Amino acid sequence: MQLKKPKIILINKLEKLRMFSKRFHKLFLVIFFSFSVFGCSEQANQKDDIFRITAIPDEDPTELARKAKPLVQYLSKIIGKKVVYYPVTDYASAVEALVNKKVEMAWFGGFTYIQAKIRSNGAVIPIIQRIEDQGFKSVFISSDSSINSLSDLKGKEVSFGSVSSTSGHLWPRSFLLKEGINPEKDFKRVAFSGAHDATIISVGSGKVQAGALNFKTWEKFVKKDMVPDGVKVFYTTPGYYNYNWTIHKDVPKQTREKIIEGFLELSQDTQIGKEILSLQQASGYIRTKDENYVGLEKAAKSADLLK
Repeated sequence: MQLKKPKIILINKLEKLRMFSKRFHKLFLVIFFSFSVFGCSEQANQKDDIFRITAIPDEDPTELARKAKPLVQYLSKIIGKKVVYYPVTDYASAVEALVNKKVEMAWFGGFTYIQAKIRSNGAVIPIIQRIEDQGFKSVFISSDSSINSLSDLKGKEVSFGSVSSTSGHLWPRSFLLKEGINPEKDFKRVAFSGAHDATIISVGSGKVQAGALNFKTWEKFVKKDMVPDGVKVFYTTPGYYNYNWTIHKDVPKQTREKIIEGFLELSQDTQIGKEILSLQQASGYIRTKDENYVGLEKAAKSADLLK
């Protein structure tokens, strides 16, 4: 047994080094893309011939950039302007970017849309969402065989995604509260991984015993055979309205409608449509509106996540 200790210590050190490297790589990518957007495009912004978009970082930044590339090219053709993708480091930065008009449109979760609406005094509008987002779900996962229900989470170490995540925090927390479970009082430790894929990795590595995330990320891991050994879903929430593209009211209505129609026209019948729908994990797009997120806003207030 004593011979194994150095190996364990070495693995722990390598894991810490890997995590540091990953954080540095993520920061470098965000800084690089930000300079590309704001440094090289400053004159274009002044001429009003550029349209900027961003997205909440619910996945690895390289994955988000990869998924955004064909969509950016498509939107450029639709509106007749250069469209650029502006990455952000966290959910709050995505909200502030749209509220302060550093971007014209943002991919939000339901909760981040609500935060942006409140921060901007109603100056932002949800316009389009995937068909799947009208019945979105969250899942609770665990590698612990003793955890089979929400009540089994008491006394355990549990991870959410981002504090501002709808599917990785707000909605899962609301169901815990309905079951009479207060995470801060009943869990041994509450963690925030920052992203859905990171939550799966945290559970798989044993850093936490359970976690909550969106079902789309879980399905992607299952499809790509990336789920860590022993990790399973033990609870799935009912459906709710979630992700959407939110636009600033200052964007001309004509441009707004071109964007909406562009999303609605995406289909599996065209090469670009097939590529974008596949990358965005969408079967198609539908219009959305503020009224669809009233339930989430009430849940956020009940969970004391909105002041």
